[in-house]
Amino acid sequence: MTDQTSAKTTSGALGLTACIALVVGNMIGSGVFLLPASLAPLGPIAIGGWVLTSAGALVLAIIFGRLSRIVSKPGGPYAYSQEAFGDFAGFIIAWGYWIALWTGNAAVAVALVGYLGFLFPIIVEVPMYGLATALVAIWSLTLINIRGVEGAGAVQVVTTVLKLAPLLLIGILGVFWIEPANYIPINHSGTTAFSAISAAAALTLWAYLGLESATVPSGDVIEPEKTIPRATVIGVIIAAAVYISVTAVSMGVLPPHILAESAAPLAAVAEIMFGPFGAILIACGAVISTFGTLNGFTLLSGQVPYGAALDRVFPATFAQKSKFGTPANALILSNVLASVLIILNYAQGLVAAFNFVILLAVVASLLPYAICSVAEIMIRLKGGELLRGPELAKVVVLGALGFIYSVWAFIGSGAETVLIGTVLLLAGVPIHVWVRWSQAKEAEDIQKNDASKGELP
Repeated sequence: MTDQTSAKTTSGALGLTACIALVVGNMIGSGVFLLPASLAPLGPIAIGGWVLTSAGALVLAIIFGRLSRIVSKPGGPYAYSQEAFGDFAGFIIAWGYWIALWTGNAAVAVALVGYLGFLFPIIVEVPMYGLATALVAIWSLTLINIRGVEGAGAVQVVTTVLKLAPLLLIGILGVFWIEPANYIPINHSGTTAFSAISAAAALTLWAYLGLESATVPSGDVIEPEKTIPRATVIGVIIAAAVYISVTAVSMGVLPPHILAESAAPLAAVAEIMFGPFGAILIACGAVISTFGTLNGFTLLSGQVPYGAALDRVFPATFAQKSKFGTPANALILSNVLASVLIILNYAQGLVAAFNFVILLAVVASLLPYAICSVAEIMIRLKGGELLRGPELAKVVVLGALGFIYSVWAFIGSGAETVLIGTVLLLAGVPIHVWVRWSQAKEAEDIQKNDASKGELP
């Protein structure tokens, strides 16, 4: 693909190709490498979940693209929600996005362990070794990010370049190893087709988290009103093609009971296709990809609360920097929470722990998606613009589709996950009250000091 904006690119600016890479790179990470095992108990009907999730993600991509045209400030979902619904909505979205990041960190670390365990089996054979490996990975990258974004950026560039090769090998060449009998019966879940597809959709949405990536650095994008919508839609289409092809091949190559029990499903598929060397190649690619995703999530898990604290939306402690100029407090607290989540859920087994954590991350992300789905209407109303005719119909239909999809995926996440996710989101309300009270008290103290100075002779 040719970057149409390359001639206009200046130092530090992002053109179309760079933005597409940002969207695709942030979406394609750990999910596609472990999700075939997560979806195997549902059967090939899970492909229907991929299709519906891809359609929902495409609707959300269009919505975010439209929002990027009318809200120019950076921040993505946080900026759009604050513009449409005010500071409290902005806080809740920033809070939910932050929860999604540190829970996502936990999920990616678990996926990393699964593929390292394929290369070094003792890691998964002894649960404590696997747990220790996940924690070491998280805290190694936390320390790298504390020491400076230059090191984190170098890690990210290398891992992004290498991550797509193993997926393309399986998705394109794997069709020659498919056994049609593995697709029968189509529904293994023991529930209705609708329930199975809903459960699959909730799991697969994890792989699309990050579809809004190009909207976050909008201040650095060339012609953002054109580039961001195009990059977001193209990025989602590319990711959808990779996800659906890889999952379909995995379910066709491996019997469902073997696929469901695999801690490294794509490596198992590659072993059948190319022998032991192919399996090792895929496992190495997965380790590189998940390590890169873990690095990216770690970086954002510090930057999101740091940015919110600078806007006086999060507690001021998140805005404090280390001697390296990085938001160390935000990074440390985020990854303490990720570590606790891994420890609490690791006893369930690798795939079960991964499933629970990604559903928790999805639940935390769905509130920002639902609110952003209807944000355009509110932003235009606040600006005194009363939409009519085809434009009104377009905004309403897109908003309704995005909102309904988000609610449907929320319900499909399961009662336990929804309960815990809701509690985590509601836990932010007292934090918001405390931040506002602290700010009011600070303002009152300033006024008293000014008044006392005025009374001095």
